[in-house]
Amino acid sequence: MASKGGKKHLKRLPAPAKWKLPRKVKKFVTKPIPGPHSIENSLPLQLIIRDVLGYADNGREAKKIIKMGKILVDGVVRKEHRFPVGLMDILSIPDTKEDFLVLFDKKGRITLKETDRKDIKLCRIKNKTVIKGGHIQLNLHDGRNHIIYVSDPTKAEEDVYKTGDTVILAIPEQKLLGHIPFEEGKLAYITGGKNIGEIARIVSIEKRKLHPDIVTLETKDGEKFKTIKDYVFVVGDEEPVLSALKNL
Repeated sequence: MASKGGKKHLKRLPAPAKWKLPRKVKKFVTKPIPGPHSIENSLPLQLIIRDVLGYADNGREAKKIIKMGKILVDGVVRKEHRFPVGLMDILSIPDTKEDFLVLFDKKGRITLKETDRKDIKLCRIKNKTVIKGGHIQLNLHDGRNHIIYVSDPTKAEEDVYKTGDTVILAIPEQKLLGHIPFEEGKLAYITGGKNIGEIARIVSIEKRKLHPDIVTLETKDGEKFKTIKDYVFVVGDEEPVLSALKNL
């Protein structure tokens, strides 16, 4: 028997906890299409325009704004009202001259914070792949793949990109502008666990073979805490690359 496939609709009550929206106002809610982010870590454009930013009174108005090409995500016009927008995406509205960085708040909910940079984006390296020709493909957290052309991938001086590092991309050109290594002393943004939404400095990294590495971090108030490597998103050296990440 053939597979039925996934459902095209989504009810509000079982919607992801990271979605900041009223649960009992209506029965159904817009379900994002498959895209660069998972359904748990993203919001469809329609909900952002209507519920988060309040630029529409209802779904029909929000859909019209999007279909008119008024909204850009990472510098690209998106006309699909169900397009998923997630962590570290840059959402721009040229008509109002507003630019927003997508983050998680202290309760783990998806939120938007105004930013002064709409030309760069931070992407975390989830894993790496060696492709044909011996070149290295960086697989990033938002579904992007960036190829690093090297003469010999076995040479450590050429392969400087490691899993957990952060790369700085120019958008929408996708040009690699910089690289922030995952190491002690770097500033990091926490994307999961009970300390989600915090900005802290990496104090130490405990390597483990069978389990995720444990990272010890310290906030600006001097409070230390531990979390796993998967929840640590490096965002800068002495200061965050994006000013929107300051004073969280």
